Amino acid sequence: MSNEKKGIRRVLSAAHHTLRRKQTVAAVYFTLRILVIATMVAQFFNGDFESVFLCGLTLVLFLLPTVFERALMIDLPNTLEIIIMLFIFSAEILGEISAFYTTFKHWDTILHTINGFLCAAIGFALVDMLNRTEKFSLSLSPVFMSIVAFCFSMTIGVLWEFFECSMDQMLYLDMQKDTVVNTISSVMLDPTGGNRRVIIPNIVETIVVTADGQEIPLGLGGYLDIGILDTMKDLFVNFIGAVVFSFIGYFYVKSRGHGKFARRFIPQVVDAIPEDSGLPVQNKFKK
Repeated sequence: MSNEKKGIRRVLSAAHHTLRRKQTVAAVYFTLRILVIATMVAQFFNGDFESVFLCGLTLVLFLLPTVFERALMIDLPNTLEIIIMLFIFSAEILGEISAFYTTFKHWDTILHTINGFLCAAIGFALVDMLNRTEKFSLSLSPVFMSIVAFCFSMTIGVLWEFFECSMDQMLYLDMQKDTVVNTISSVMLDPTGGNRRVIIPNIVETIVVTADGQEIPLGLGGYLDIGILDTMKDLFVNFIGAVVFSFIGYFYVKSRGHGKFARRFIPQVVDAIPEDSGLPVQNKFKK
């Protein structure tokens, strides 16, 4: 058997063992899988193969918590694991395939806020584990750990916006959702070619003229902003989520793990791993 197949079998074995230990997580996991598979079948018969691909990607992403647990020798809290799966489902199935991004005005904002919170939690956990591993001689203060978690979350948010912009430019996906505005200000409109800004207020219609002279009124009630406001909003709510968890993480370390709320979002180092779990048995972290 090839190493790739052995690796897949170990991941699936670990996932099976994890789900046997976490009944609540298992119930959410299987419910979401059934919904995704049903959506995949429906989209296949509708001929929407892009959505079929998204469903397949979602099923793979559901295994990420198990992969992280295996690779880092950690135990994800049930709350964090459930939120991760619900986040993936909400972004891919509800957001993209069911068009929640356009149907519900603040759907994207909610998900980016949660993303900032989760990424800060992940960054905090990684720093916390490095702070306790025997391979490194680190003794990081709670303030420093919170700052690193915040920076980690914001970096992930920025990289994601880079990805969205790249997909929009190369594949015209419109991942950076556009915004209708009624006033614009730009030095590009200066008739002298200088640096004087020209303001156009009270815009009620935008007309696009193609190379063949065709005029297409957009009928949006204003000027179509191309993604920049959406990007700034996404980064801002990511910032809010990152700040919130950074404060939570600070007090968690300050009390050395006694905070009940924070423990629901911060992975714990595994002290003993069952041999039938498919996970490495050695533990390289200090208590």
